[in-house]
Amino acid sequence: MRPIPFTKLPFRFFFLLFWCSQVVRAQTKPNFDIFQILPKDHVISSFSGFPCATFTFTGRQAKVVKPVKPAKNFPWIWRARFWGHEPQADSALLARGFHVVYCDVAELYGNAQAVDIWNQYYDFLRSAGLSPKVALEGFSRGGVYAYNWAIANPEKVACVYADAPVLDLKSWPGGKGRGPGSKKDWEVFKQDYNLKTEEEAMLFKGSPLDNVEKIVKGGYPMLHVCGDADEVVPMEENTDLFEQRVKELGGKITVIHKPGIGHHPHSLKNPTPIVSFILEATGYEK
Repeated sequence: MRPIPFTKLPFRFFFLLFWCSQVVRAQTKPNFDIFQILPKDHVISSFSGFPCATFTFTGRQAKVVKPVKPAKNFPWIWRARFWGHEPQADSALLARGFHVVYCDVAELYGNAQAVDIWNQYYDFLRSAGLSPKVALEGFSRGGVYAYNWAIANPEKVACVYADAPVLDLKSWPGGKGRGPGSKKDWEVFKQDYNLKTEEEAMLFKGSPLDNVEKIVKGGYPMLHVCGDADEVVPMEENTDLFEQRVKELGGKITVIHKPGIGHHPHSLKNPTPIVSFILEATGYEK
């Protein structure tokens, strides 16, 4: 069998060779700097005292915050929505060597386009050397984004931390239950999923609550932090039903209740329980 001339090797071969070399280089290089692979026109700012790069990715705003000293195997957490809001857990993880990333897919409500953009972003960050599994962080409607991507990519998910998450789009923005919903956002949602009528929208089965079985099959642990008095995303229409179904199917979920608290404020003033959950789920090593 005659060898293939070097100049006739397919482009896919060179891309794979480059990708593998970058991963190996990143995992072994003590001064690993993810900013080196970002577009040259990225803009540097500060996020909780850590350097944050903002750039455009597939026409969408993207961000990467790097720690002072990356932890072993380069763990990362992916904020799904509402960048920078209540960043206590993100800041604490940065201090422990995690990267924090974001890619804006608002307002696509976790549809196929949103999942595709995130797939590309995941591949991009993996090519830089970040860990194969990521911790997903979904605040409010970000819960839909995080879980819908997790459904499509279960093997890439270390855990999901969801904070007052929307899990049924008919609850919010639909307002078809106890909550007020949002008429404007409901119309955007229907356009995103090409739902022509109200009847079609009411038959929609693409929310996380409709796909608990697929989520549980992913095998990753989940943590929800919710206000018991949430009037915007009522717990009984979202996390309560979700938790019940997850446990019935043998899934791993923990819910932290905040008595008397509404949809805001998100997160916890002391993020230790959240951080501990993520550290354990990602197999963090000091």
